[in-house]
Amino acid sequence: MGEDTADIYEVRAITDGTVKDGFWKSLPILTDFKQPWNSGFIQKTAFKACHDKDWLYLNYRVEDSSVHVQKISGHKLEVVHGDRVEIFFKTDALLKTYYCLEVDPDGRILDYTAAFYRKFDYEWSWPEGHLSAKAGRTDSGYWVELKVSLKSLQDLDILKNGAIGAGIYRGDCRNLGHFPVNESEFVWITWVDPMTEEPDFHVPSSFGRLKLLGL
Repeated sequence: MGEDTADIYEVRAITDGTVKDGFWKSLPILTDFKQPWNSGFIQKTAFKACHDKDWLYLNYRVEDSSVHVQKISGHKLEVVHGDRVEIFFKTDALLKTYYCLEVDPDGRILDYTAAFYRKFDYEWSWPEGHLSAKAGRTDSGYWVELKVSLKSLQDLDILKNGAIGAGIYRGDCRNLGHFPVNESEFVWITWVDPMTEEPDFHVPSSFGRLKLLGL
């Protein structure tokens, strides 16, 4: 549907700069995730967000019956071979410039910038000191929390008039491959169905909008 229709998540403000566990429980929860290119059972994904005057806080809780992580070289691109949650931020409607964060169940971040269509710059990194992640396992899967400075979102021309064009996704790894011999197998999960024939998050139609209240 895209960000101009119903795909809006309202990001509530906190005042004391501390995101307490009880506060997370009080936030609106986004669970309407889809797997447009796979039939059958979908493992649950839940997303929440809030902000204060300096930071945007993102919270993922996912069900995963078998968590897969690749650790061989230590390079950030290893994240693409296993389970992960993702958020893309766009600066314009045509994706001339957008920024991607992919985080695995161990809290490792793959950050890169991109341009339509699928022109990726993996040498780019989010501004130092303006992004952090933590993650952990649960009995039913894993969780990821991200902290992104509002200043970096403004400097990168992402945060505009209190709103952010964002795509929220998940790569649900069903079989961990051994790259480059063979690829991992995924079920691709998305907040907004981009209505593409093949799995693809890197298109304008896969984005919704985060509306930061109180800015």
